[in-house]
Amino acid sequence: MKQVKYIVVLFFLTQFSFSQKKDDNIGTEVVNVVKPYTPTISDAFKVKETPTLDDEETQKKENIKYNIFSFPVASTFAPSKGKAANVDKSPEEKIFSNYLTLAAGNYGTANVELFVTENVSNTDYFGGMLRHSSSQGGIENVVLDDKFMNTALDLTYGSRTKNMNWNADLGYNHQIYNWYGFYPGTLTDATLETIDEQQTYHTLYVGGRLGLSNVLKESSIKFSRFWDAFGSAENRFVAKPSLEFDIVEQKIKADFILDYISGSFDQDISGNTGHKYGFTNVGFQPSVKIQKDDLTINAGVGFFYSAAQEEGESKFFIYPQITGSYRVVGDIMIFYAGIEGALKQNSYHDFVQENFFVAPTLGIAPTDQKFDVYVGLKGKLANSVSYNIRGSYLSEENKPLFKSYGFDENNGNTDGYTFGNSFNVLYDNVKTLSFFGELKADFSKNVTFGINGTFNSYTMDAQGEAWNLPGIKVGTNLDVNITPKWYAGTSLFFVGERKDQFIRSSLLIDYPIQDVTLDSYFDLNAHVGFKYSERLTFFLKGNNLANQDYQRWLNYPVQGLQVLGGASYKFDF
Repeated sequence: MKQVKYIVVLFFLTQFSFSQKKDDNIGTEVVNVVKPYTPTISDAFKVKETPTLDDEETQKKENIKYNIFSFPVASTFAPSKGKAANVDKSPEEKIFSNYLTLAAGNYGTANVELFVTENVSNTDYFGGMLRHSSSQGGIENVVLDDKFMNTALDLTYGSRTKNMNWNADLGYNHQIYNWYGFYPGTLTDATLETIDEQQTYHTLYVGGRLGLSNVLKESSIKFSRFWDAFGSAENRFVAKPSLEFDIVEQKIKADFILDYISGSFDQDISGNTGHKYGFTNVGFQPSVKIQKDDLTINAGVGFFYSAAQEEGESKFFIYPQITGSYRVVGDIMIFYAGIEGALKQNSYHDFVQENFFVAPTLGIAPTDQKFDVYVGLKGKLANSVSYNIRGSYLSEENKPLFKSYGFDENNGNTDGYTFGNSFNVLYDNVKTLSFFGELKADFSKNVTFGINGTFNSYTMDAQGEAWNLPGIKVGTNLDVNITPKWYAGTSLFFVGERKDQFIRSSLLIDYPIQDVTLDSYFDLNAHVGFKYSERLTFFLKGNNLANQDYQRWLNYPVQGLQVLGGASYKFDF
């Protein structure tokens, strides 16, 4: 074997020596290039990202086993427990069930308000509210007593369960007002000293509400008795059951109305025997709600029958009651329209609450609101700014209008309301063209602003003017939470001119009729408060801050600059 190895080595050495031999003459040769080489893409081949391997050994996959050799290691590391980062959270304001407010101001003004509520059981509750506001008067250049007082007590007991809720109410209201306004130059000092200008009103009521989750919705019943210091009395009973159910995926609603009123006045303005009045209005208002995509329509009709007990005519009425809305651009722009009518029951009580200086002898009759046609647009200009604009045309028969009663020098009745210092109620057919606009803005959770305006134009049938109805009303308000402790707000009301008429009659002198235009006015109010604690809050209010000497009603000036300060305390039993 060693000999073979030597022979192989000798052979390779011999070949290497021949390859190193030089040849000085390599010769010449002619090479002709027919065409230069131009490579193309087709001449190359693409290398695969994953090449194909034909090697059988390479294709075999070996199973790899991993073994972990663990052994204990001494360590002093102690990890700390993790915790959530602190998040600033405003404390929730505690809600109290009861509160007491006391306040006093100039003109001898005093305000008291007490509200209490208590859960009797898991479902039953009891509540009560006592309210008192009074002023000792003192309006500049007013000769007669102009003080007033309003005290009300309301009690309720109710229950709320899953399928039913109900409550029973009982209340009493005591009011004192004075006929302190009279036409300048009509009364002598001697006559003024003989006038007893005070009027007292009383209201006692009992009522209740009942709601069932299945069919009966928001049904109410109420009986009230209203009387005054001059022998006038009025009883009223109102029941409004309401049914709601679904038929063929359509929501059907049926409202029933029973409105009974009966009253009497002891005497008329001249001291003669008074009169009685009474009406029973029965109504049925079925409607169906149709909703499809962005369109919602409530189509209904109202059937009413008014039966006169003492004076007047019994009549049957049919009213359209159709409303609808369409979302043009989601919540940004919603178009709405409707035509509605109803029979409205007027009452001595309601007239007094609107004008405390009416005479205790009025004509009482219902108002036939034939139709109210309106179109409007509402929505949002931004997430925090909403708007509402509306135009309407209203037609009413027997619309009540307040007008000065006038002064008859030869009137044998010398009660405190017969000296041209009280108001009568006249009825007329009135058509009202109205435009309304409103803008509300929540600039932040601490700043809110609102402004609205109503512009009216009236057309009368019999009366020369729309007595004491303004052509324009504008209101605006601003509320600000200055700090978590301090808050403030302001409001401004503007009322346009109104018309009234004063008639003075005498057997000896023919006095001309006085057409009076009551000037427009604005009333600026403001308030500021300090939350001393979650229970106790101090506040200061100012009314008529511009000290405007305006008349709300003919010859009835209002109080000037009014300042009221007080505190409110919240508590639980």
